[in-house]
Amino acid sequence: RGGRWYGGIATADTIGCNLQCKFCWAWYFRNRYDKGELLSPSEVFTKLDKIARRYGYNLLRLSGGEPTIAPEHLFEVLKLAQEHGYTFILETNGLLIGYYNDLAKRIANFNNVIVRVSFKGTNPKEFKLLTNACSAMFNYQLRAIENLLTYGLKPGSEVIVAVMISYSKDEDMSKLLLRLASINPYLVNAIDWEVVIMYPHVKRILKAYKLRPYRYVNP
Repeated sequence: RGGRWYGGIATADTIGCNLQCKFCWAWYFRNRYDKGELLSPSEVFTKLDKIARRYGYNLLRLSGGEPTIAPEHLFEVLKLAQEHGYTFILETNGLLIGYYNDLAKRIANFNNVIVRVSFKGTNPKEFKLLTNACSAMFNYQLRAIENLLTYGLKPGSEVIVAVMISYSKDEDMSKLLLRLASINPYLVNAIDWEVVIMYPHVKRILKAYKLRPYRYVNP
């Protein structure tokens, strides 16, 4: 599908994620392995290329799930995108990149990738609230940033931090900024503060979890 995000981008929606975020816009299909069809990397790229050519996009991405849970499939798509001159925006929660150094190294070998690490809250407590996952896993998101920079990606341009702040207090946002600046000051110059988009299906899931965001936008 084509879309307005990033100024215009061709998107392939993925199934499968290693988190179950309570605010996820894709919750209704995120882990529905019985839906859709499994496409090869070349089939994925062919569809993305067709969309990009139709609308004049230079950007490609995978969205909806977590692309790093199938790294070999992902790398083949990245390779095809690079060979055809596209920039690929890798949207990820960063957990596996933080856990596996080699994954960060392989990503950094591509010259057409922008990695957007989406933090689930500003600290371990918020991470657990929003994902129901172990709070200690929050630190793997920070480690993902460190790993990617270690292997040569540039902070603020090739590595971008996005943070869900709909449930964050100002002081916690400030603390995260200081932590990111301690890794590299350029990270905070291009930070993307995310808030919940209140689509009807997102409202339903938030109501079920009894979560009321401090900040949100309507679609």
